[in-house]
Amino acid sequence: MSKKYKFRVNGALEFDLTDEDVSKIDALQTSENRYHTLLEEKSYHAEIVETNFNTKKYTVKVNGNSYQVTIANELDMQIAAMGFSVGSSKQVNAIKAPMPGLLLDIHVEVDQEVKENDPILILEAMKMENVILSPRDGVIKSITASKGDALDKGQMLIEFA
Repeated sequence: MSKKYKFRVNGALEFDLTDEDVSKIDALQTSENRYHTLLEEKSYHAEIVETNFNTKKYTVKVNGNSYQVTIANELDMQIAAMGFSVGSSKQVNAIKAPMPGLLLDIHVEVDQEVKENDPILILEAMKMENVILSPRDGVIKSITASKGDALDKGQMLIEFA
């Protein structure tokens, strides 16, 4: 199965590619951060000017024009679908199941204080254990699922006070 990526250019243009699509790109690396690419019989010179691996944002210069590019993989897209994202994550008041799966463990209790990035739940999905982290500092208001529950995508799991 091919991995999917979402590219956003200058915050406006958005398109999807798979790793299969990426492997078909005719690009030759000419130096550490420079590439020569052929696309539809046109030549492009690209340079990766700036990278931020934490936010997955890149500044890329193509034929002298600069572009801000953000690349999201499948996990990034699932996290965004849950409502978690840089900047807006502090406003998250609930955690919902990002995909169908089995709730293996709950690491918190009602009225417990948690810090951002504390482990809250472990969800088994597609034969993988996914640790769900707290999106913000806060207090657990309610837990609406139990250990061992089969979960549906979008099912409410935890609410913050």
